[in-house]
Amino acid sequence: MSNVAHGIKLLGVLGAGQMGTGIAFVSALRAKVPVLLHDKSKDQVARGLALMDKLLSKDVAKGRIQSNEAQEARDRVRVVDAVEDMHDVDMVVEAVSENLDLKKTVFRSFSEKLRPGAILATNTSSISITKIAASVIPEGVNPASAEGQAAAGRVVGLHFFNPVPVMLAEACIQKLVELISAVQTTPETLARARAFAEACGKEVATSQDVPGFVSNALLMPFINEAIMCLEKGVATRDDIDKTFRLGMNHPMGPLQLGDIGLDTCLAIQKTLYTGTSDSKYRPSVLLERLVDAQWLGKKSGRGFYEYTDD
Repeated sequence: MSNVAHGIKLLGVLGAGQMGTGIAFVSALRAKVPVLLHDKSKDQVARGLALMDKLLSKDVAKGRIQSNEAQEARDRVRVVDAVEDMHDVDMVVEAVSENLDLKKTVFRSFSEKLRPGAILATNTSSISITKIAASVIPEGVNPASAEGQAAAGRVVGLHFFNPVPVMLAEACIQKLVELISAVQTTPETLARARAFAEACGKEVATSQDVPGFVSNALLMPFINEAIMCLEKGVATRDDIDKTFRLGMNHPMGPLQLGDIGLDTCLAIQKTLYTGTSDSKYRPSVLLERLVDAQWLGKKSGRGFYEYTDD
């Protein structure tokens, strides 16, 4: 446990998808911190808030929290129309698509529109935190100068796992947050980010800033190899997943796990491949074709398995 107070009295979350909504949820419910939530898509915001309401209702129904606690958590989350409306936050967590150029654009916006002391956290699951941190240095400023180091020093990787709201002991992976320091990240930023993750009820593991960090440098090649086995006809979908559920006591097989988001799996696998130039990380052709078809798994209703709204 961290001995440092996180000092986060107001949190910003950019992105109201499954990850962003989940981060807002645990921050409001567990850390009891007011949250400003922004997404350029009003439909996405509506879906995110509906999911939050559903999760809170489920927690009340199962006796995990009282109805007044659920209402208080919900009241802590407020939707804002623009990044500049988050100006006064103590920390912001970015939860947009796994794309370096997009994240650089977002973080430049943070640097320009949020107060200078705010911690700038990314929920990336594979992209270099150091590259993201470099993007917040104002144009014309020497990165090695005191001003350049101060700007980049407040960027940190705070990788929540999907689905974020799962807190039960038997669902250990979702209880985890991976903490990643950029080359530029200050010790204070790192310590406060750790303390905040712990306040959200999470366990923290640290990783060096390498492609995929610890989690996805191990997990994504595993999923990718399983897809290649299916692609080559080594075994059926069901037998591949059954082998790991029953033979290795995994809670789900690699193909079912990949269905949490096949587009994200592909993006991470490409990051590993380009970041290391190692052919062992080459994405499966079948994975690329499923993403081309927009069969993204649970989020689209079809991936390796088919899903209903239920």
